This record gives sequence, structure tokens and C-alpha cells, in this order.
Amino acid sequence: MAARAPYRTRQQEILLDYLKTTGGRHFTVEEVRDYFSRKNIPIGLATIYRHLEKLVAEGVVQKYVIDEKSAACFSYVAGDGCPEDRRHFHLKCECCGKLFHLECRELEDIQRHLAAGHGFALNPFRTVFYGLCSECAGKGSPAAEPGGTSAEE
Repeated sequence: MAARAPYRTRQQEILLDYLKTTGGRHFTVEEVRDYFSRKNIPIGLATIYRHLEKLVAEGVVQKYVIDEKSAACFSYVAGDGCPEDRRHFHLKCECCGKLFHLECRELEDIQRHLAAGHGFALNPFRTVFYGLCSECAGKGSPAAEPGGTSAEE
């Protein structure tokens, strides 16, 4: 017996259409709501959360919980997004809060070293490096100064 395609509501379809345009970029529920608000498409936060969690369960969306102070981030992983099997690390800007994917051979070397030399298996999907993105560093953020503080402190 063939598996049935998941049932999709109109709101779920417009959400999925939007997610396909993100190209694997991370986003928060607030960003999704703001997008639909700008387009005058009424869709509530609870509806967005519910549909995103359903898409996470289906494997269409990846959910990232970086730390207890930050909102969860999501990434569309179906199609041309960021496939789960493509190992990557994350960079998080302490000023603006943006989260970036980082694929870097040198970090893969460190990951192999940790495994071989220290018996530690690093999870790249949950590894986050904190600092400043180029945009915030260019603005002269207080966090860019030696001994400066981040916006989250």
C-alpha cells in the first residue's frame, strides 16, 4: 500500500511556498510572520509554529535550538535547501542575532582531530561559534571592542 501524501491546508501551502524561496537560509517564526504581515496575508504565530513543527516531523524543515536565550531557528531542507547530511557548523552574531551556516574544511579537520585524538564526536549541527558578522563589525558595535559586551548580556 502506497504512503499517502500529507494533508495540506491553504495556510500550510503558502507557508511551504515561502519556505522554498529561503534557499536553506535560517529563519525564525517572527521573521516568517513579518514576511506574511508585509504581504497582508493573515497567518497567526500559533499557526506558523504548528505548521513548522509538522514540517520538522516530516523532515522538510530542520529546527535549530542554539541556546536558551535565542528563538529557535528553522531551515528548509527539502529540495535545494541545506540537506541534513551536508555537515556544517554555525556562526551566530552576538549583535544582531543572525545565524549563518559555515562549511569549512579546516573545521572538519578539527572535528576529525577531536574524534581521533580525544575520543570526542563533535556534532556540527549543534556547534555554534559566537562573534560579530561583517555587517555589525563594520558598524563599530560595542561587542567589537576588546572587552566589549554583546547585546545578549
